[in-house]
Amino acid sequence: MDNPHAERQAVLLERILKNSSKCTEMIKELNHCVEEILRANAYVKTAADLATKYRKNVQYNLEANKPEEGQ
Repeated sequence: MDNPHAERQAVLLERILKNSSKCTEMIKELNHCVEEILRANAYVKTAADLATKYRKNVQYNLEANKPEEGQ
């Protein structure tokens, strides 16, 4: 006679394996989507870096060319 607890455990383990496999596939898909987003945002990041450097340069030049007080 088969052990009913062993059968129940086998069914539960099968469900766990199936669900963990689905979870793994979804994580892989999520990682792929994140990689695509990062690649798409690379140009935005470059533009933001250039704008930040430009702003810092403008601020530096404004400070360097500020007329001295008392003149």
